[in-house]
Amino acid sequence: MTVENKTRTNSKFKLVGAKEIGYNVKQVDVFLDRARAYFLNTDTSGAAITSLDVRTASFEPARGGYNAQAVDAAMDRIEDEFVLREKELLIRADGEKAWMIKIGKTASVLRARLHRPDGERFRRPARKSVQSYSVADVDLLCHELLTYIEDNGELSVDVVRRAVFAPAKGVDGYEESQVDAFLDRVVELMASIDTPAET
Repeated sequence: MTVENKTRTNSKFKLVGAKEIGYNVKQVDVFLDRARAYFLNTDTSGAAITSLDVRTASFEPARGGYNAQAVDAAMDRIEDEFVLREKELLIRADGEKAWMIKIGKTASVLRARLHRPDGERFRRPARKSVQSYSVADVDLLCHELLTYIEDNGELSVDVVRRAVFAPAKGVDGYEESQVDAFLDRVVELMASIDTPAET
């Protein structure tokens, strides 16, 4: 067995073909080892890792790297675990009312934007050539989110995590960075609501 084959056999995730593009193996391993150490309280020297850090983590593309879908699915599960612990720690420290207040404030901010008219929920890019998101696609998801928040509609947090919008150009679409930041807050809220605290 060659060293390369042994390395691939011992990998944490399935690897793509040698000529295919996946996630940088070293970057993924380093981040997951650090997250695990922090979660298990074995790493007290490094900076704290939050559910937001897990959600926004990104890895460089690499030939023969980790299968992106497998890593993304694992990151979603890890994020849920961090969200649950953050919720438990807040309730333990300040009581369930504090957690409810935090959730209420977040939901209120999100609702305010969701209630804006179609086509006016997010900024339009100032530059004509910059890539943007389809207004119709984003607004459609916003309608589903509003139903979820106000009418207990059924919507999985993974639908929001995996949301894909048709591309647009410049002012024909919504500014990608603002939409992405908003959806990060939505995921944070949904993960908190849908993940019950342990008693």
